[in-house]
Amino acid sequence: MTTTRFCLVRHGETDWNVERRLQGHTDIELNASGLEQASQMAQALKEMNLQFDVLYTSDLQRARQTAKAIENLYPVTAITNSALRERHLGALQGLSLNDAPLVEPELWKIHLSRDLYHDMRGGESIVQFAERIRCALEELRQKHVGKTILLVSHGGALDMMYRVASNQALEADKAVTVPNASLNWISHDGSSWKVERWADTSHLQKNALDNLDL
Repeated sequence: MTTTRFCLVRHGETDWNVERRLQGHTDIELNASGLEQASQMAQALKEMNLQFDVLYTSDLQRARQTAKAIENLYPVTAITNSALRERHLGALQGLSLNDAPLVEPELWKIHLSRDLYHDMRGGESIVQFAERIRCALEELRQKHVGKTILLVSHGGALDMMYRVASNQALEADKAVTVPNASLNWISHDGSSWKVERWADTSHLQKNALDNLDL
């Protein structure tokens, strides 16, 4: 069977990550630490002599800036794909973990309960988000069978990719961390998905923040 491999990269740190603020589709840029993390991640890929066939990135600038660090070291141009965006969190976007329970108490309870069908007032439900990510992964897999795909995305999106690859239930509590600028590997052998390695941050000089998708 022919194996297709994905190296999944979470974007570098943003100020909103530091503030523990829900970003969703809000287009926040990397901060100085995030740019440094992206550079360290790209350099690590170079030092491990990673050979990949194509580079994809979410179209949000925190992901595009992270992909740019890879473009600086490899003769490659990232392909932007809006399907790789973070989950749209509706009315919760922009709120910090401290503010959300005060500003949107009922919505926050729904979010914490992992209600699969609630769209957070104008965003995406978990089911909608899961289907978007599953379809994006499957489309890329079928387009690049037997290849190695480097993909830059977001914490919640990568958590969903982990759920797809490990067959973890959507209603289950988060099982893994997804640190900024981490490297995460999944593969498909033609019949099923497999998680190969997850949350590698050994290339970073400082500790990285986990994602907030609770």
